Amino acid sequence: MQNNKTALVLIDLQKESDFGLINMDSVVTHTQKIVEVAREKQMPIIYTRHINRQDGIGLSSGEPLNEDGTPYFYDSGTENIEIWDEIAPQKEDIVIDKYRWSAFFETELDLLLKSMGVTDLIVGGVVTDGCVMTSVYDAYFRDYNVHLIEEMCTASNEGSHQAAILNMANWVYNLKIYNTDNMLKKIQGEKHHYWASDKVDSKQFTAETLKEQIENIQQIAKGEF
Repeated sequence: MQNNKTALVLIDLQKESDFGLINMDSVVTHTQKIVEVAREKQMPIIYTRHINRQDGIGLSSGEPLNEDGTPYFYDSGTENIEIWDEIAPQKEDIVIDKYRWSAFFETELDLLLKSMGVTDLIVGGVVTDGCVMTSVYDAYFRDYNVHLIEEMCTASNEGSHQAAILNMANWVYNLKIYNTDNMLKKIQGEKHHYWASDKVDSKQFTAETLKEQIENIQQIAKGEF
C-alpha cells in the first residue's frame, strides 16, 4: 500500500448511527485517530452518508416508515444524516451521498477514486453486516485492495458484526484486516501486523466457533501469534 495511492473511506458514520449500534463511541474514537494521521499524510478522506428522502421518493422496497410515512432511518429532513461532530469532514474532504447500502451503487465514488489514481482503500464504518460489507464487496469487484479496520466497524449486535467480518475474510481474497494501532503504523511506514487469508474460505465457522475465529483474526492483526 502506497500512501499516495490510498484513500480512507468512512462508511455512514452519521448521527443516525446512535439508534442502537454497539460500541459506537469506541468506533468514533478509533476513527478520530486514523483521520488525524490520514490528514497529516495528505491522504484523500471520503465520507459516505446514507440518505432516505423525507418525501419517500426513491426509497428501497420495504424501507421502514414512521406512522406519518417518513423514513424511520436516515431521514433527509433531520440532523441524523450528518456526520458525527468529532470526525466531521473538512472542506478538502469528499462527501458522497448514497441511496442504497453500497458506497459504489450509482454514486461517483469509483470515478473519483480512479481519477485520483487510488488503488488501495482503508475502510471503516457502519453497519458491518450492511453498508460496510456491501461496499467492501463492491470495492473488491472493482479491483481495489481493501484494508479493513475492524475496530472502526460495528453493528446492532455482536454476532452480526462478527459473522460479517468472517464472511468478508473468507471471500474477499485480497482483504487485509487491521486493528487501529497497526494501521497507524502502516500509514507512518513502520513495522506492522495484519490478518490476511492464506486459502479460500479459511475462517469457516459455526455458532459455537464464531467468537473463537474472530479472536484469532484479532490476535493476528495485533501481532499476537
